[in-house]
Amino acid sequence: MATRNHGDIVLEAKKSKLKPPPMFKVILLNDDFTPMDFVVAVLQTFFSMNREQAMQIMLKVHMDGAGVCGVYPSDVAITKVEQVVTFARQHQHPLKCVMEET
Repeated sequence: MATRNHGDIVLEAKKSKLKPPPMFKVILLNDDFTPMDFVVAVLQTFFSMNREQAMQIMLKVHMDGAGVCGVYPSDVAITKVEQVVTFARQHQHPLKCVMEET
């Protein structure tokens, strides 16, 4: 801590003990109905991935049952999940997107 003397007044600088906000993983879950090309399009549109990155995540979802699309603060993660689910339903796909704290 830095201490400064200003006449008869002593000031001490205190370090703030703020911790960073919790972060959340946005995860796509596999299903047997949503086409792989649609999942790639979702990853490119909502997560700003190039085609190669999107293909890798799509294959992870397909093979392992789930794939992480990104890690975000709570409000951003909630928005991403809502956007993906809404977009999937508009195109009549049952794609599931969830979030979990890291």
